[in-house]
Amino acid sequence: MAQAKINAKANEGRFCRSSSMADRSSRLLESLDQLELRVEALREAATAVEQEKEILLEMIHSIQNSQDMRQISDEREELNLTANRLMGRTLTVEVSVETIRNPQQQESLKHATRIIDEVVNKFLDDLGNAKSHLMSLYSACSSEVPHGPVDQKFQSIVIGCALEDQKKIKRRLETLLRNIENSDKAIKLLEHSKGAGSKTLQQNAESRFN
Repeated sequence: MAQAKINAKANEGRFCRSSSMADRSSRLLESLDQLELRVEALREAATAVEQEKEILLEMIHSIQNSQDMRQISDEREELNLTANRLMGRTLTVEVSVETIRNPQQQESLKHATRIIDEVVNKFLDDLGNAKSHLMSLYSACSSEVPHGPVDQKFQSIVIGCALEDQKKIKRRLETLLRNIENSDKAIKLLEHSKGAGSKTLQQNAESRFN
């Protein structure tokens, strides 16, 4: 009888310890789950800051190379100084979100980056063809129905990249296409202003002879 009581107490102690360990494990797991949410929120916030930095730099660069800036003479120097100051302050913001990749994803990223770099290097030689090539690369990254040809080879390479890298590749292509579009507009405005100037000179010359 006494031995039975001793065994019962021992079993009760083991049960309490097991229950206590299970409770601790459950609390720790819950804490880790909450921390995981905060970690992902931190990464998303840092990624948003990265994107905002890219957008600001692009906007400042666009203003510096805009047609309005070219047409201003008196205050251009002061405006450029302000733009350079803003550019410098923006560059002081350093945010880095590292993407975890396996060897295959790393190789796919290198391959995709190399293809885009090769197209960018052809800008000066053949801007029109380079733009068409970039559009086919962008279509390969888009989930929407493409409006033009899709580079199937590039698409298979991008699919092999990590999800975060896929988004970055798409953003880079969007930025490059916007820059080309802005360059085209600037060239057309410049050609229009030259054409209007030539027409005015011609009209002035004709009026002198009449």
